[in-house]
Amino acid sequence: MMHTTNRNPRRGDDAVVHDNGVRAVRLTAWLPVAAACLAMCGCTVGPDFHVPAAPAATGYTAAALPEETVAAPVAGGAAQRFMPGADIPVQWWEMFHSPELDHLIRQALKDNPTLAAAQATLLQARENLRAQSGREYYPSVDASLTGTRQQATGAAFGQPGAGAFVFSLFNATVGVSYTLDLFGGGRRELEGLRSQVDYQSFQLEGAYLTLASNIVTAAVKEASLRAQLKATREIITLQERQLELVERQFQLGGGARADTLAQQAQLAQSRTGLPPLEKELAQTRNLLAVYTGKIPSEAALPEFDLEKLNLPGELPLSLPSSLVRRRPDIRASEELLHAAGAQVGVATANLYPQVTLNGNMGSQATRAQDLFTPGTFIWSLGAGLTQPLFHGGELTAKRRAAIAAFDQASAQYRETVLLGFQNVADVLQALESDAAALKAQAEAERSARDSLELTQRQFTLGAVSYLSLLNAERQHQQALLSLVQARAARFADSAALFQALGGGWWDRKTEYAPGNGSTR
Repeated sequence: MMHTTNRNPRRGDDAVVHDNGVRAVRLTAWLPVAAACLAMCGCTVGPDFHVPAAPAATGYTAAALPEETVAAPVAGGAAQRFMPGADIPVQWWEMFHSPELDHLIRQALKDNPTLAAAQATLLQARENLRAQSGREYYPSVDASLTGTRQQATGAAFGQPGAGAFVFSLFNATVGVSYTLDLFGGGRRELEGLRSQVDYQSFQLEGAYLTLASNIVTAAVKEASLRAQLKATREIITLQERQLELVERQFQLGGGARADTLAQQAQLAQSRTGLPPLEKELAQTRNLLAVYTGKIPSEAALPEFDLEKLNLPGELPLSLPSSLVRRRPDIRASEELLHAAGAQVGVATANLYPQVTLNGNMGSQATRAQDLFTPGTFIWSLGAGLTQPLFHGGELTAKRRAAIAAFDQASAQYRETVLLGFQNVADVLQALESDAAALKAQAEAERSARDSLELTQRQFTLGAVSYLSLLNAERQHQQALLSLVQARAARFADSAALFQALGGGWWDRKTEYAPGNGSTR
């Protein structure tokens, strides 16, 4: 519904002057008041949004969680204690007590292009909301000045014999327009745009959380690869010494040529494990450089070592009832559901009448210098009502489509909630399994190491065959690499838990915090 009025440019007030110069009516004074009254009397059609209730769950896993994980007699094998109901710190990565990791994440949060894109998308949504709010809540004022040169005949004025004549016509007008939202279609549209702003806010929070989690995971992977490289090189050094011993025994006639060849093959096989690890390490560091917004050749990255990372001893665990309010992906899905509900209201409002008020006021003269002089003032006031009667089923079909879109968003929201709970349950199970696996792997490595040392002494004394020594070497090599991987898994899954629980964004105060762009 549009409402337009014009001001008298010369008088500078709301009076309208007829050709005789008499004040007629204060158009611009009463039209906005009338518009406000009509808007307040209007109703808002469509469903009112209600936040979906959280699942009535008392736990994340089918079986009750232990108070803490098992401990392992190895570095990084301390037990981790679950803290139900405890809040996750905003900078949760600081729980690994690595200054290098903390510095890298803070740098990435400033320079990462994915975050910059998410921030720009949020600002775009905010400006779209402001634009629509200005259109909905405030009248728009436009001024126009036109001048034309034209030829007309007397026939245009009912005087066919008057002949043709040429004249100029100048118009100067000011118009004020306003949309009356009697049935709430505009308000529902604003509601949907507010939801889009908050959706982008939660998307940004999700990007923050994902970036920090990815950096921690990549740093742990780098530390794991370095540990595997170190272990592999130590194994190669040991095997080189063993090869020297076997070759010396063969030269002295105490060993077989086959033993020498077997040891050489084992050494060569161990050396083949270095290039893949080195390649993966380089690629991981390249990935970290990109996360920080740098070209790999220009990024000054620290080196991460498992020995310098500290496993969090206490793991905050949000209550199941609060998970749906703390995971950014669930909150973003909720806002999409809200926006879909608002579109149902918009489609419903389009079925009802549209009322338009308009008016304008200005001056019209045949010479520019005569504008705004007595006798040149013009004004108009009008109203219109449009009631949709027949559109071939278009409007009702669009409303049914909006309802279907709302049902789709509702189903997607439920799926997001289910996947969120599954994610937490999977990580909790992984943490328990990681601890048990590390304990078992530590025992396996210790046994394999003891067995290798015993077999080496026996082989030196000629008590066992070379085949026994070769098998002992292989078992220890595999056990040592598996132990490194088991240690790294505990760090990675600890970070995954913080990510699965939402990462503590709700305590972070920035201009991009969800809700800052909304006017709810």
